[in-house]
Amino acid sequence: MKIHWLPGCGLAAFAVLSPVNGAASDSAVNTLRSVGPEGQGNEAAQKAWATVAAAKAQAIPGLLAAMDGANDYALNWLRAAVESIVQRETAAGRPLPVTELEVFLSQTQHHPRARRMAYELILHSAPDRAKTLVPGFLNDPSNELRREAVQRLMDQSTNQIALHKTTAISGYQQALNAAREADQIESIAKTLSDLGEKVDLAKTFGWVTKWKLVGPFDNTANAGFTMAYPPEQQLDLTAEYEGKKGKVRWVEHETRSDYGMVDFNKPFEPLKEVAGYAVAEFWSDTARSAEIRLGCKNGWKGWVNGKFLFGRDEYHTGAEIDQFRLPVELQVGKNILLVKCTQNEQTEDWTKEWEFQLRVTDTLGTPFVSTR
Repeated sequence: MKIHWLPGCGLAAFAVLSPVNGAASDSAVNTLRSVGPEGQGNEAAQKAWATVAAAKAQAIPGLLAAMDGANDYALNWLRAAVESIVQRETAAGRPLPVTELEVFLSQTQHHPRARRMAYELILHSAPDRAKTLVPGFLNDPSNELRREAVQRLMDQSTNQIALHKTTAISGYQQALNAAREADQIESIAKTLSDLGEKVDLAKTFGWVTKWKLVGPFDNTANAGFTMAYPPEQQLDLTAEYEGKKGKVRWVEHETRSDYGMVDFNKPFEPLKEVAGYAVAEFWSDTARSAEIRLGCKNGWKGWVNGKFLFGRDEYHTGAEIDQFRLPVELQVGKNILLVKCTQNEQTEDWTKEWEFQLRVTDTLGTPFVSTR
């Protein structure tokens, strides 16, 4: 059986231990949960891991529950312990606690990776039983499980195309409504388009499309990335600023790109060693936790309601949908989104893009739409 490991685990070298009586002790589990970055707690964790990994199969649901709130380092240790238990118990011909794992899987408050692991263990022990669970993942709060259900619905719809095109289209539309990951959304949209159905891809992703842009400001030798030009000091959409080539003012810009690309080259012309700002209003009918999801191959910085979120001073290393996921708290009513986008000195054709894409979502990637 294969368990999906987190990067850099480095625990596979541990030998599978002989079975012992008893469950994993709370103290040993807590030691694994205390592991931190840069080797923090590793020495104690190695000893605790031996105790935890020697537990019986009945301890597995409790170890999965211990993943709730754990950091990635602790998750690695706990997952490795569970895998060791599974390998030993399976080799000895002893069953895994499938019923208890199914109960754990049904409890959506648990860590998504722990629930995914529970599903994989059920699939390993009772594949037919596991397959009956998949349709229930279509609206699951774990994208790892939801993806499984979306893919199954896509496959079923593909098999229906030759037999009943209308049924296939209906299935694909249901899959599109449930999909949250870009590759599946794109694949479903293409298939629907091939079947003659129009898909509003921009609406499906939920891009913020209406902006005001100002620029260009100077970014010679990349100095403009750290330079706090007036828009990031005090936002005044009626102001006139001193730009790189004279006076600059805010201009209206609406992107009609399927992928929400806000292209500074369109209003300003293709330029190098420059910086620009984009601002948008995002209205929310309630205060809520959200994510700003941004893709950009240029240097950029972002703010929400004047609070700095993050920035990256790198250029032309590639961009992808939801490349950066930034947690924010939206306030009731108007929220101000501000993005600074910088362009460097490179002149090759593949460096001309001066753009970004942005959407506001929940933690799953379900888009929030501005109420105004």
